[in-house]
This record gives sequence, structure tokens and C-alpha cells, in this order.
Amino acid sequence: MRVAGNSGKLLRPVLTLLMGKAFGGGKVNEDTRMFAAAVEMLHTATLFHDDVADESDIRRGAPTAMSIFGPVPAVLIGDFWLARAVGIIADTNYVEWGMRAFARTFSDLAEGEMLQQQKAFGCDTTENDYLRIIYCKTASLFRLCAECGARTVNASQSCFEAASEYARNMGIAFQIKDDIMDFQGGDIGKPSGVDIRERKITLPLLGVLKSSDDPQAIRDMVKDIDAHPENAGIIGRLVMEGGGIGYAEGVLHSYVLAAIDCLKAFPPSRERDLLEELALLNESRKK
Repeated sequence: MRVAGNSGKLLRPVLTLLMGKAFGGGKVNEDTRMFAAAVEMLHTATLFHDDVADESDIRRGAPTAMSIFGPVPAVLIGDFWLARAVGIIADTNYVEWGMRAFARTFSDLAEGEMLQQQKAFGCDTTENDYLRIIYCKTASLFRLCAECGARTVNASQSCFEAASEYARNMGIAFQIKDDIMDFQGGDIGKPSGVDIRERKITLPLLGVLKSSDDPQAIRDMVKDIDAHPENAGIIGRLVMEGGGIGYAEGVLHSYVLAAIDCLKAFPPSRERDLLEELALLNESRKK
């Protein structure tokens, strides 16, 4: 197994570079490139740590480090990538800003994982809880990427804020799409149906709960899933046949539109057009 050889889509460093180019006249500098590398290292670290927290055997279609080496080596590998990310930031011209931005994101990521674990234990996730979890665990890192790109080319404060808000909406839409595909099936780097087996109540199921005559009975089925694994199939059918996918797609669409609306503050450029295409891709992607 190649620990760093299964690289995925590299979406986050691409977002950093696109933002830099969007506000830098089509060019980026060495600081932008260094921050793009640092955010990908941070993302890689979170994947190693998440696999330990979730006891995941598969990531991006390959065995995880956790499943091969065990949880302690996997955590240490994640820590290594965190240290490398911090080291890169220290070599830029934006050390103080970068350290504060990365520290904020570290805090958000940890909060999201803790809240997700708490809500999975109680099976009492609300839609507000869900949105907070996916902001912290996914969108906060998208936000960091966009802010790094904008900051390193000295974008104006209004453009910096528009970039940050674009990425927040983009990241939420991205995670909602992943959660939809967990029920529909899709190439998301792990077997489908994992979330519900881990008692994670995501937006498609929340849509069903909202319209159900007895939502607590469904929550109880989720809570009993360890003793009754057949509940996963029942809940999956409820989501597919009970309007859960359509509900989640509607919320996803609203975040895509909000992301695109932020681009009005950007100067016209090929990069702005690509960022719009990137937001729209969340409604059609299969992986």
C-alpha cells in the first residue's frame, strides 16, 4: 500500500489556486502554491484521523492505513502530515495569518467530529446539527482553501469575504451530494450505506423524518442497527421511496445557487467561470 499514493481529486488545492488566479490577474505566486500544498496535507491528515474514528477499512477504493497498520500508526501518519502543513506555512510571507486560519480550521474539524460522534450515539441529529457537522468537517476546509488563495494575492476585503462565503456554500453542497450518494450509490471512496450503519443521520434521512408520521420509530431503528443490521436496508428503502433524495437535492440546489451568487463580487475571468462550473458540478457528479 502507498500511504500517500492514492491522491483523490485534489479539489482543495485546485480551489486555492483558482481563487488566487481569480484575484491575481490569472497568476499565482509561490505563497499561493505553498498554501495549496499545505491545505492538501491538512486534508490528507484528516482522512487518516477520520478512518481511525470511524474504524474505516476502505478509503478511495483501497485499504486504509488504519486497517493495515492499526489505529496508532494511522494517527501518527496523520500527525506527520499536520506537522508538514504547519512547516510549509512557516516558510510563507503570511505566517501569522496562516497559523490563525489553520488553527481555526483545526478547531472546526475537531468540533465537527466530536459533534458527529455525540449525535451518532444518541441518534438525535437535527437538521441544524447536521449542517453544523458538515460545515465543520467539510466546508470549513473548503473555506480555508479559498481564503488562502485570496489572501496570498492580496485580494480586497470584500473579495476575500466573497471567496470565503462561496467556499462555505460550495463545501456544504459538496458534502450533501456525498451523503445523497451514500444512499444512491456512487464512487465516493467507500461502500454505500456506511453512514447509516454508523448511525449517522444525514440530510436524505432527515427529509424522510420531517414528513414521517412517526419519526421516533425511524430513529429507534437507526439506534438499534448494531443489533439489527437488517434495519439498514429498510431505512435505505425509506429514503429512496419516501422523498428523502428529492428533499436533500432541493437543499443542495439552494447552496449551489448561494455559492454562485457570491461570484458576482469576482472580476470577470476564466477562473470565475470555472468556479461556477465547480459549484454546479455538485448537482451532477457521480464521485
